[in-house]
Amino acid sequence: MTEPSTADSDPQAFLGDLVASVARTLPAEVLDRVLTVDRPRTLADRIARRPGLIREVRLTGTNEALRLSYDPGPHWKAEWARVYRGATISTHAMTLGEWLTAFAGQVAALAADAAGDSASASRALQTLGIEPAGSEIRVSESTLEGDLLTLPARLGSRVPSEAVAAVGRIAELLVDTLARVAGQGEPELIVRRTAMVYLPDTLRAYLSLPADWAVEHVFPDGTTPARALVAQLGALESAAKRMRDAAVDHDASALLVNGRFLADRFATSRLDLS
Repeated sequence: MTEPSTADSDPQAFLGDLVASVARTLPAEVLDRVLTVDRPRTLADRIARRPGLIREVRLTGTNEALRLSYDPGPHWKAEWARVYRGATISTHAMTLGEWLTAFAGQVAALAADAAGDSASASRALQTLGIEPAGSEIRVSESTLEGDLLTLPARLGSRVPSEAVAAVGRIAELLVDTLARVAGQGEPELIVRRTAMVYLPDTLRAYLSLPADWAVEHVFPDGTTPARALVAQLGALESAAKRMRDAAVDHDASALLVNGRFLADRFATSRLDLS
C-alpha cells in the first residue's frame, strides 16, 4: 500500500498506486463491485485521448464505505460512512493516515471474503468430482499479491494449523520480495515461480491425498504426510527468507542461488512422501 508521505508530493501517483494496489489484491468481479474511481475528463483530456485526473476513490463494503477525495492544493478529504441499502446513514471525517489504515483493513476483509466464497464453491465442485482436489489453491499472475495473501483463508482447516501459519508467513515474505525485485529479470522470475508454482503445487499435492490417510498414515521413518507438508513448507519459508534478505541487500547472486535450491527441491516433486 502506498505511503501517506507521498500524497502531497505527487497526489496522482499516490492515488494511482492506491487503486493499483487494490486491483492486485481483489478479484476482478469483486473489484468492479466495490471500487469506484472518479476521474472526470476535460476537453483537453478527450482530445489527447488520455484519462482524467483522479479526484475521488471510493471503497464500498456491505455496511460501510470509505471515500478519499482530492482537489489541487493539495486538499484531501477522507471520510468513513455507514451505509444501508445504498443510502448513507452517517459519516465521520478521518485523517489520511487513519483512512489508509481503514482502507487496508477493508481491502483485506474483502479479499478474505472473496477467497472464502471461491474456495467453498470450488470444494463443492470437488465433492461432485467436477474439479480435482485442491484446484482452488492457485496463484495467478494478474492477482498474484491478493492470491498469495488469501492462501491461508482458502486452506482453512484442511491442512495442519502449523502449515496454515507457515503459508501466511511465506506469502508475506514473497509479496515483500516481489516489490523489491520488480523489473530485475531472473531474480523476479524466481520469486514469481516460487509464488505461482512451488508453493501452490506443494499444497495441492497434499490436498489431493485422502484426508484421513494424510493425517494418520505413518511412513517407515515415523513421519506422516502432514508432517512432511510442514517440513516442505519449512524449507520453502527458509528459502523465501533468504531471497527476501538478498533482495534487501541487493545481492542478486544470493537470490539466484536460492532459486537453484528451490528448483532442485521443488521442481519435480512438490511434496516428498518417500
